[in-house]
Amino acid sequence: MSLKPSWLKVKAPGGEIHARLKKLLRENDLHTVCEEANCPNIGECWGSGTATFMLLGKVCTRGCKFCNVQRGNPRGVLDEAEPEKTAAAIASLGLEYIVMTMVNRDDLEDQGAGHVARTIRLIKLAAPELLLETLVGDFRGDASCVETVVHSAPHVFAHNIETTEPLQRRVRDPRAGYAQSLFVLEHAKSLAPERFTKSSIMLGLGETDADLEKCFRDLRGAGVDFLTLGQYLQPSAAHLPVEKFVTPMEFDEWRDRALGFGFRYVASGPLVRSSYKAGEFYLSSLIREGSGETK
Repeated sequence: MSLKPSWLKVKAPGGEIHARLKKLLRENDLHTVCEEANCPNIGECWGSGTATFMLLGKVCTRGCKFCNVQRGNPRGVLDEAEPEKTAAAIASLGLEYIVMTMVNRDDLEDQGAGHVARTIRLIKLAAPELLLETLVGDFRGDASCVETVVHSAPHVFAHNIETTEPLQRRVRDPRAGYAQSLFVLEHAKSLAPERFTKSSIMLGLGETDADLEKCFRDLRGAGVDFLTLGQYLQPSAAHLPVEKFVTPMEFDEWRDRALGFGFRYVASGPLVRSSYKAGEFYLSSLIREGSGETK
């Protein structure tokens, strides 16, 4: 695959909020997926008052072939003070919208669900005006883990299906799966129908149009409200190569096609990531819902 096209170039991160957040993270040994995954939107999102905190450390027990997060076996090691530190840090920053994500922790009995739920509850106590989205793993399809997180009442429950069904085994860790991800999303929605659910798909991995549309249909069948579509970018030579750079015009077309399946809101573009402008995403949906719009 050739060099990145011009529309994938971004400005280097900077600004007061970015500097404050980075300092606070280092002082409290906290992590963000923004940094760990080398997200291209870190400057824009942090500067606009949105950040994605990563719980349960920075070592993931999965080995997905697209992901830049460090992989390994933490062997049960867990910072028990992380929920309190995270809540205190977030309350001091005055952010408007945060996303709490997690590394997969197959080494823990509850796969980290209780730790995530406790963090959410503490954040809501420390910053009650904050809008909070949780982006979780698949918990190997364990319904009780999904229930633990949902009952902590995040405003948005998110889980990424990542790619189309035929590409799952090539792209994701063998412990993940298409049907398993759909179950997580559907079960979360059934537990709290009044709250929003969200998922994300990477484009440029070799997916076909027909399989992508099937994925839209399946996600809507699981009750997913929000969808993000973004360009897969190869983090290193050891990761999957990019099969195609999807143009901005094509992303616009895919947004329109996805909306036709009934999603409340779709963010689609080369630099869109699952947490990209998440606050705007959520608020836009509320505005549209309040005005009676469905797209």
